[in-house]
Amino acid sequence: MEILQKILDLLQYNPKEPLLFNTGLFLFLFLFLALIYCALKNKSTARLIFVTLFSYYFYYKSSGLYFCLLAIVTVSDWIIGKRIAQTHEPEETDGGEPQNGRSRQARLWLILSIVIDLGLLAFFKYTNFFTGMIAQMIGENFQPWDIFLPAGISFFTFKSISYTVDVYRGKMKPVDSLLDYAFYVSFFPVLLAGPIVRATDFIPQIRKPLSISKHMLAFGAYLIVIGLFKKMVISDYISVNFVSRVFDNPTLFSGGEILMALYGYSIQLYCDFSGYSDMAIGISALLGFNIPANFNAPYKADSLSDFWRRWHISLSSWIRDYIYISLGGNRKGKVRMYMNQMIAMTLCGLWHGASLNFVLWGTLHGLGVCIHKFFSQTIMHHDRHYHPSGLRRFFSVIITFHIVTFLWIFFRSQDFNAAALLIKQLFTKFDITLFPAIVAAYKFVIALIVFALITHWIPDAWQEKIIKLFEKGGVVVCALAITFVIYLAMQVKSSDIQPFIYLQF
Repeated sequence: MEILQKILDLLQYNPKEPLLFNTGLFLFLFLFLALIYCALKNKSTARLIFVTLFSYYFYYKSSGLYFCLLAIVTVSDWIIGKRIAQTHEPEETDGGEPQNGRSRQARLWLILSIVIDLGLLAFFKYTNFFTGMIAQMIGENFQPWDIFLPAGISFFTFKSISYTVDVYRGKMKPVDSLLDYAFYVSFFPVLLAGPIVRATDFIPQIRKPLSISKHMLAFGAYLIVIGLFKKMVISDYISVNFVSRVFDNPTLFSGGEILMALYGYSIQLYCDFSGYSDMAIGISALLGFNIPANFNAPYKADSLSDFWRRWHISLSSWIRDYIYISLGGNRKGKVRMYMNQMIAMTLCGLWHGASLNFVLWGTLHGLGVCIHKFFSQTIMHHDRHYHPSGLRRFFSVIITFHIVTFLWIFFRSQDFNAAALLIKQLFTKFDITLFPAIVAAYKFVIALIVFALITHWIPDAWQEKIIKLFEKGGVVVCALAITFVIYLAMQVKSSDIQPFIYLQF
């Protein structure tokens, strides 16, 4: 009966126990998947079907029957992509000139794709937000409706939109096989929290013969180890033992403790999200797929512009290519460029969450990027790829880190009142003489914060050396390294498994 109950538990959706990378159940299921996956090495169609079914199961364990939304987006955009290609012949205007090389029909199909994808996203994520704003403007009392937010909907809708837009722009041909497209949209390592993989990068890999080199195995295992360490050792420990306590009850803490909590949240968020990305990329590598990096030491950034080239790269590049450039980019004068930048970054904030806090957070980042561009390119006449050096770079990195850290207040706080209270405590209850006591009380938390910041500056060559050690040791060393990190995580664990922060987006 116990075995039967465990099987039933595997088949049932439990919202309190989603299937996440940092759970023992996922490790067990992935080992099972890997065995079947390797057995189907020379049977590409069967392998794709198997992984696609597992991906839908993975999503079902995270969002229940809302996996139907994933199917709706997949089927509709696959059909629309083919229709766009079929109607892609340019229409002639009265003057006999092609109309931008694209037909009206193709444009209408693209609009339909965007309406379906963003319509689903808007309903589940923004209905309460916009309805509440309207109710507030007309003086009505509004009680939020009970609308479930399916995990990863922001990620897979953006992924699918990029496909139809790229087909419309002529950057790629439509996918002939629905199975191939379903595999792309639902691919489980990147399904719930990215990276947002482009169809142009991923789809050409799908039908390639399965070949996992020793380097890919070592690279994948290394990223899984690093990702688990970031998430389960650094991020979770900092969150449970310090950051959450301060943000939940800021009036109980001094300004110095608020400042340390802000530093802590900067590290917690980075290690949580980049840890997920590392594991997603590592798991993909073990399955034979190359996924672009999503983070590049963002706290080494010397400006907010540089920060967004390093933080959540797949989203920032998506916004650049499909929103900023579509609005005109920098092709229509400097004033329009700054407007486009502000719109893009404000929408970036709204993408993160249905809250005015996120809108303000994105707007302030947009304003910071515009100020940097104006000063650097217009006043100082620097090239847009310019980076300071020496002492100037040192201070630029310090200032940028503190701006980013301060703006995380709006990202983390529930509303403006909570953010204002935190800022008030920071500036009115600050007593530098309390710092020795703060360091003594939270020495392990501070040690992890310092460690995480220092590792930002480790040369890439060191990483390559570790990967080579994994490569020489083979499967045994890779398995031992993963086991050691899991054991270490269990030693510092002080609560239930912490969900990944970006799953809520």
